[in-house]
Amino acid sequence: MKDTYKVAVWATGGVGKYAIRTVTDRPNLDLVGVWVHSDNKNGKDAGELAGIDPVGVLATQDESAILGGDADCVVYAAPAPPRMKEAIGDLCRILAAGKNVVTTAIPGLVYPRGSLPAKVTDAIRGATDAGRSSLFSSGIEPGFGADLFPIALMSMSHKVYSVRGIEITNYSEYPAEYDMRELFGFGQPLDYRGGLMMPGVLRWGWGAAVTMVADALGVQLDDIRETCEFQATPRDIPTAFGLVEAGTVGATRARCIGVVDGVDVITIEHVDRIADDLAPDWPKGRTGGTDGIWRVVIDGEPSFDAEFEVGHRPGDSHNDHGLLATGMRAVNAIPWVCEAEPGIVDALHLPLTSPVGALHPHRDGISAF
Repeated sequence: MKDTYKVAVWATGGVGKYAIRTVTDRPNLDLVGVWVHSDNKNGKDAGELAGIDPVGVLATQDESAILGGDADCVVYAAPAPPRMKEAIGDLCRILAAGKNVVTTAIPGLVYPRGSLPAKVTDAIRGATDAGRSSLFSSGIEPGFGADLFPIALMSMSHKVYSVRGIEITNYSEYPAEYDMRELFGFGQPLDYRGGLMMPGVLRWGWGAAVTMVADALGVQLDDIRETCEFQATPRDIPTAFGLVEAGTVGATRARCIGVVDGVDVITIEHVDRIADDLAPDWPKGRTGGTDGIWRVVIDGEPSFDAEFEVGHRPGDSHNDHGLLATGMRAVNAIPWVCEAEPGIVDALHLPLTSPVGALHPHRDGISAF
């Protein structure tokens, strides 16, 4: 590996802001560019946009400044669900320009198979071939909590009968209105059939992660099936994305399930609420927690029931710490992605992407929050 990798950040929302802070804090990473969408961010110092001291790098709306610059890697942090075609186009241009990419934007890219249609993955591979570049997509889930975490646990297995990874989240503090209302369905009538209820959407999001777990076990899936159900909130609940009225969707439970020999063997499940007391019979953490928890239950020899919680200290925000963890799955992988062979790379085949330069015994450096 090189001593230093030059990094550009594409978009400065939640993940992009954390990426700027981390890249600026790491001795092996050098911030050399920032692309922004909005006019009011154009020309501002990246440090100001990230809420830290000036760093001497000015944000630009001119993508040619990034594509023609000397960055080894671009952290692509622009939102994708409401603008998927545009996001794929962005990635292809960046990759074809010879820039490696780490991203949290498109969950279906955490593994080369299982989610996205061939025309999408073929376009991305064509761009990586043209630019001799690599792309890595990850996050806290998918990318770790319900796929790589269970794979690591199963390295201790004699036999595995089934594996189930569960995200347990309270989304009341998450401000992305499109994701919350249109995709997850919060605040919609119980007969809403958009978002997660649409056939193929769950597979688009988590099919790649289910396939990665299957490949880790050396099995071929017969099918990937989807289930989704809603529960209503009995009262009005104010959230960061607006008011959710009584009688509308207040909790969602979605599952993407890999089937082998007619048996549900690999399940990725999301249990999401906007209040802790909603859907009391749905899965919770081992001690009853309903936010910031990723739990893995493996039926096998030995059996496992393991979990981790982000933002576990008093006063921590599960939402902020979860968003930070999502971004760090991408940023910490930059050296390995830059050294990888061209193409779509994944967590199953990359070395462990340890956070080089992250240790601060004296609690100095740039804080994430």
